[in-house]
Amino acid sequence: MLVPVPDEIPARSALHLLADRHGVATRYENADQEWVEVEDDVVVAVLGQFGVDATSDDAIAAALAQEAPAALPPTIVVKEGTTRPLPGDAEVVLEDGTRRRVTGELPGDLPLGWHRVSTAEQDVVLAVVPAKLPEVRPAWGWMLQLYALHSAGSWGIGDYADLRTFAARSAAELDAGVLLVNPVQAISPAHPVERSPYSPASRRFANPLYLRVTDTETFERADAATREAVESLAPDRDGELIDYDKVWTAKRAALELLWPHRVEVLPEYADLQDFALFCALAERHGGDWRDWPEPLRDPAGPEVEEAREELKERVGFHAWLQHLCRVQLEAARKAAREAGMTVGIVHDLPVGVHPGGADTWAVRDVFAADVRVGAPPDAFNQQGQDWNLPPWRPDKLAEAGYAPFRDVIRGVLRYADGIRVDHIAGLWRLWWIPPGEPAHRGTYVHYDAEAMVGVLALEAHRAGAVVVGEDLGTVEETVTETMHERGMLSSAVLWFERDWDAPGKPFTRPSAWDPAAMASISTHDLPTVSGWLEGEHVRVRAELGLLDRGVEAEREAAAAEREALFELVAREGIPDGDPVVALHSLLARAASRLVLTSPADVAGQVRQPNLPGTVDQYPNWRIPLPVSVDGFFTAKGVRAAVAPLAAARPLPG
Repeated sequence: MLVPVPDEIPARSALHLLADRHGVATRYENADQEWVEVEDDVVVAVLGQFGVDATSDDAIAAALAQEAPAALPPTIVVKEGTTRPLPGDAEVVLEDGTRRRVTGELPGDLPLGWHRVSTAEQDVVLAVVPAKLPEVRPAWGWMLQLYALHSAGSWGIGDYADLRTFAARSAAELDAGVLLVNPVQAISPAHPVERSPYSPASRRFANPLYLRVTDTETFERADAATREAVESLAPDRDGELIDYDKVWTAKRAALELLWPHRVEVLPEYADLQDFALFCALAERHGGDWRDWPEPLRDPAGPEVEEAREELKERVGFHAWLQHLCRVQLEAARKAAREAGMTVGIVHDLPVGVHPGGADTWAVRDVFAADVRVGAPPDAFNQQGQDWNLPPWRPDKLAEAGYAPFRDVIRGVLRYADGIRVDHIAGLWRLWWIPPGEPAHRGTYVHYDAEAMVGVLALEAHRAGAVVVGEDLGTVEETVTETMHERGMLSSAVLWFERDWDAPGKPFTRPSAWDPAAMASISTHDLPTVSGWLEGEHVRVRAELGLLDRGVEAEREAAAAEREALFELVAREGIPDGDPVVALHSLLARAASRLVLTSPADVAGQVRQPNLPGTVDQYPNWRIPLPVSVDGFFTAKGVRAAVAPLAAARPLPG
């Protein structure tokens, strides 16, 4: 796996050649299109995550001298209708059990699916994937932070019933055709509850924190005394921020009251049972398995099997919670479709998982456990970003037939009409930060993008789902180009749609935006419309010491941005009486196939949902909407803001 490098580079040292072999970048192009040399000690540390000793010249020479790879890679991924050379005779075993003898190359008429190729020396996975996904229908819709919703029936946090209501009313009353929801993947069921939806314990299962306890079949069939006891546990709604621990304490207690009255037949498949066992152990020993007693850290160990039997009842409880999640998520999806949503509900897939969560416990060998994923410095995050997420090891993914990645995609698409892949550039490369290093002292590690994108396309094709990739920030051109070639939408954000080479960096006319994209004004990591208009993003970052340049310089830059943007509004002939409506009118003119706004943007929320570079210094993921779900749909300002979007992309019929 070779790292792409420019035509003119310094002579390659032995360390650099070894790094090339493992896909570890020794230089990269930053956000300003300038080449940055990676320091050798960072390269050595990252190579160590592959089990490669590069600490001395002799060790590097020994690593370079290792035997050549096998004739076939451990996983072959090919597009439908294409061939691939083989080293002689082989047998292809199709997914349905059909066997075909081939010589010299894979035939081009193999069906889509997961197959195997056997030669005299090897037996490897073969994935035949779609060349291109179907075109996405034009639509407008929402980027929803589910936790921020609140209604008379929710318990201090937005839930799956709120999602159902919001989706159905958006389609029926506002002609919305798509709804993108924040990641709803599973947490560790222990205190303190993880707040960030982008740091789940597992990307394969759903988050029971979002369950509407009183919207379950078990609650409906329970006796009056049990229902009364459940309802009495509803937490009060005092406080301006969401209290995840209080919500989970109340919901878990309520669900425990209902558990003896359950009426559902629970699924028994192994992955679910293993995840439920993790949850049961996490309740007893804490949410991070790295802090558990040593014998329990190995999921294949005898002590874990003993615990499985001992905690059988609790394992069943957590498996039941997953069943409830799936029922309620399916209900939301069905309601959206029945109300007329053309694209439907799209679920967000985070970059990774919590380092001590269920997925790293179950398949830890596929992760580089000691490094963290992040991003190099750029204009919005001048000190770089550390997301504290362990990355996949590209070599181990291939050896596993990409099954761990496939299972993640399947887990999301069980209850989704589409998937948005956060930081989709991570299918090509990820910024690895070695242990003990700050965010800016890392380097890129490259993945087999043809395989990763192919697996994503195959699973989306089978689910009939659309794919959107978040390709913002420091992203190679090949990422966006490949997505478009494969029928996947890229991302366009108003704040970034500028002519960066022109004097003053003017904003680009929306008619020139990428047609094969999902466009929006902002994102959850950027200022809301009201916050941007008021300069809140400058004030908060200055207060928290997150600016590399002076406050006045930042304020002047923000003022210049506002002036440049409203110059574009004027050029487009849009009345600027209400700046929120004006910006949504601008968005409505985007050439992009999908245009999305957020409830926070149209409801006048000033604080942004998440401030990168902070954990407890800012109330990330804890800010509720200023209005209830019912109040949202009756608010005059909301309807005025989205009216241009609905007019530009009405539902068919």
